[in-house]
Amino acid sequence: MGLDLTFRAGEATVLAAAGQATDAMPEILIGRVDGPVGHAFANMMAQSKGHTAMFAIRACNQMVRPATMIVPKVTLKDMANIDLFGGVVQSATADAVVDCLIEGILPKDQANDLCIISLVWIDPRCATDLHLDKKDMYRTNYEATKLAIRRAMNNEPSVDELIANRHSIKHDMDDWS
Repeated sequence: MGLDLTFRAGEATVLAAAGQATDAMPEILIGRVDGPVGHAFANMMAQSKGHTAMFAIRACNQMVRPATMIVPKVTLKDMANIDLFGGVVQSATADAVVDCLIEGILPKDQANDLCIISLVWIDPRCATDLHLDKKDMYRTNYEATKLAIRRAMNNEPSVDELIANRHSIKHDMDDWS
């Protein structure tokens, strides 16, 4: 039986360099274009204010395969943040998808039958940070996207890992337990 690619989900967090607000935390859905992920992908073509969806492209006229839609998790209120989203983050996401094809993480023979939705985080402080390191922003988004795709394709973490770590791992923002 072949690999079931109806619906795969993955996420990853890659932390920024010290002093940067460029942490990357993509949440990825991968699935067949004729399945639930494909339907969600098509429905995302309708824009919503502050959450503009964009295809991941490497350059003009170079949309990646599998077709990948990036959507910000936070409302983008100004052109400076939109430029970061449609520049650095879009580029890092696109490069990560292509490298996942090259490395065999994504099946090249199914690239036109799959689509990816990537919800991405852009810290609103980035656009006003005079010392913003766009190379670090690229690095974190690239690394996190590749890791999230790999985790999605491998169904990671496994159920056994989640159960084993239930009482030893806490949420990073956990200050209530």
